[in-house]
Amino acid sequence: MTSLRRNVPLLYAFSFLQMTLFPMAIITLFWKDQIGLSLAQILLLQGIFAVAMVVMEYPSGYISDRVGYRTALTFASFIGILGWGVYTVATSFQGVLLAEILLGISTSFISGTDSALLYESLKGTKDEAAYSRCEGRSTGFGQTGEAAGALFAGVLYAKYPLLPFILQVAVWVLALALTRGLTEPRREPRHFAGHLKEALASARYVFIENRRLRVTILLSIALGLSSFYPVWLIQPYMRDAGVPLASFGPVWAGANLTVALCAVLSHRVRTFLGDRRMILLLVLLVWGGYLGLGLAAGVWGFLFYYLLTAMRGIRGPFLLHVAQAEIPSATRAGMLSLQSLCFRLFFALTGPLIGIYADTHGVGQTFRLLFYVYLVLLPPLIWLFLRAQGKNTEIYP
Repeated sequence: MTSLRRNVPLLYAFSFLQMTLFPMAIITLFWKDQIGLSLAQILLLQGIFAVAMVVMEYPSGYISDRVGYRTALTFASFIGILGWGVYTVATSFQGVLLAEILLGISTSFISGTDSALLYESLKGTKDEAAYSRCEGRSTGFGQTGEAAGALFAGVLYAKYPLLPFILQVAVWVLALALTRGLTEPRREPRHFAGHLKEALASARYVFIENRRLRVTILLSIALGLSSFYPVWLIQPYMRDAGVPLASFGPVWAGANLTVALCAVLSHRVRTFLGDRRMILLLVLLVWGGYLGLGLAAGVWGFLFYYLLTAMRGIRGPFLLHVAQAEIPSATRAGMLSLQSLCFRLFFALTGPLIGIYADTHGVGQTFRLLFYVYLVLLPPLIWLFLRAQGKNTEIYP
């Protein structure tokens, strides 16, 4: 039990390292200026990244459930080293594509596995009620890591464009060493009926049998995408608005610290507001963020992006806890990976189209379009989510 308790701070540290992404604050500029990609190619690249994750997402979660969470995270760290290593020698779209595919495989093995290990470690110490708080802290550490990596990204990039990528390889070496200290929790035994039958049974449970889980996943995907599109658009948006390159790192750090703070406070906000008003807050943050980005044209217009990062921080622990409560222990990582698979698939289908629209009409007009899309999309999803929970559940404070 003591070793399982040690998993919690180790997972916090792993989240910190995983998200300490030195290149992230300048990567769109790197793609455009050093590799020569257009915004359409950049969003296509991320669409291919999403497809790589779609292909590996559920299999990686399924494998994690079979070979163990610790082994899966160790493998993910090794592939992460290879992916960022390829970036240091990439000179074309094809080179960047290979790096992104490797990083997509790495991310797919982490996705679902880290949350499943956290939940099962807490369950093994009879403290699963603390999951939402611990998930929020894990997200907080991750976003703090990304903020730390981003703080001087612009300066590092200006000095030597490959320096952020070299530092990123070193970060993943540390992550690989950290996974060796994790302890695999004991889980509920389950009769094995064959790989294909197990996979189909999990998919049927998520998408057909459990309506509450299905609607929770749909809402989580929609809200997740609302904070994901701007990640790839905000850097050209800031440059067009006249934000100095040296400020890109601090701006990105501020965005990630906003996610971190909101994730840590998510369970407290939920307790204070209740679930219905919590959902309303998430919707208002999405609408306010996109409307502000679409209408503002000055240097400080990027601050509306912080509304979307605040929504991202609050949403994660809240909706993950709702989903975790519906998932059987023996297939936890696999079912969480199904959610990530759907997220990546939706992005793969829509991201390149948004990139083409941004190249043609400008980033500001693209944000206005996304505001109208979410103005129409979110109300019916919220209604379905609340209806699926039922009047006798905690969703009704």
